Amino acid sequence: MANSDKILKTISNLIENGILTSKDIRKEISTDLKFKKDKILNKLDLVSREEFEVLKKIVQKQEEIIKKLKQNTKFKKVKKS
Repeated sequence: MANSDKILKTISNLIENGILTSKDIRKEISTDLKFKKDKILNKLDLVSREEFEVLKKIVQKQEEIIKKLKQNTKFKKVKKS
């Protein structure tokens, strides 16, 4: 809340002094929102689509290997009995 109050106070002071136009205000707000969006996304620690697809393929390969290993151990157990 303090940050938004601070931003509004700064913008109102600049408007009073006639320094900012409406385009400048829009640009300033847009830039501020972009930074906040980036900050939130960084906190979420998201991965790119490419990274996700690579990891997905690795997991699928590992699942196939595990499945094969389980099948092999089942046959070995059956042979021992």
